[in-house]
Amino acid sequence: MTGPNRRTAMGLGLGAAAGLATATPVLADDRRIVMVSTWDFGAAANAAGMAARARGGSGLDMVEAAARVAEADISNSSVGLGGLPDREGRVTLDAVIMDDRGGLGAVCALEDVVHAISVARRVMEKTPHVILVGQGARDFALAEGFETTNLLTPEAEAAWRAWLVESRYEPRANSENTDWRARRDGRPGDASDHDTIGVLGIDSDGRLAGACTTSGMAFKMRGRVGDSPIVGSGLYVDAEVGAATGTGVGEEILRVCGAHSVVEAMRGGADPETACRLTLERLVRLRGAALGDSQVALLALGRDGRAGGFALRPGFTFAATDAAGRTEVRSAPALFPET
Repeated sequence: MTGPNRRTAMGLGLGAAAGLATATPVLADDRRIVMVSTWDFGAAANAAGMAARARGGSGLDMVEAAARVAEADISNSSVGLGGLPDREGRVTLDAVIMDDRGGLGAVCALEDVVHAISVARRVMEKTPHVILVGQGARDFALAEGFETTNLLTPEAEAAWRAWLVESRYEPRANSENTDWRARRDGRPGDASDHDTIGVLGIDSDGRLAGACTTSGMAFKMRGRVGDSPIVGSGLYVDAEVGAATGTGVGEEILRVCGAHSVVEAMRGGADPETACRLTLERLVRLRGAALGDSQVALLALGRDGRAGGFALRPGFTFAATDAAGRTEVRSAPALFPET
């Protein structure tokens, strides 16, 4: 893979206006997408979210249930239990949850608690604050009755000790899928450099919610926080328009307030896929060759049940589930081809 050259980056700005959506037919009720999650492992997450929906659960119930699946999956080295640690060997979790009424809660650098997304929801529902971090987030979780767990699994510790030999950080695009597939199939996976699961849902009353949870960059500096728990970057939900989430190298998503930018593009008339593309084109115009070979991907769900994603590079996938409960793992289009 190669980073965008100047000529390519300049060309990305030419068709922005032409990319806006025109009038489209209304989707049949059973074909409306009501849940999307990033990456292949989003399919299992969606199943849990849809089960919550079938029980009459709210959008928040849906996305929390979905996120908890990834957090408890030890084959997933980028989220929750089994996540790869920081460079000091400590696993720290970030999560955010949001509804379409402005309800919002997040935790950053949370240790020893598997379900960071549930702690984030408690922050939203039981405190006057939006974000709790570090020891304060841990203390709050324990006061709320969450159990402590050693998040550093033997496999993750072994990967960290192997990394210590050279202590070199080299991002690899789409490591979320490649490493998860290897671990799931019983094959050793390489150390991943990021990332997250982002989940967006619409409940049976048409209300939207979203969640994003991660163990962050593998072997990150102690205290590093990326886009995932930051509202407007890793996640944004708007009752009038829809919702969006991001995945990939969080530092790049933060530079353009990725999720909020996608939602605002939809407000201006873009369909979800186009809104994601326009935001990534803006990032390329801003950063150019500084993006290197980084992967950044965005995913959106409109309140009308249309969904779409876009990525800088091929390899980003997302799971989409319609109102009839059918789930499809889709490959998102990309700005730059594989070379």
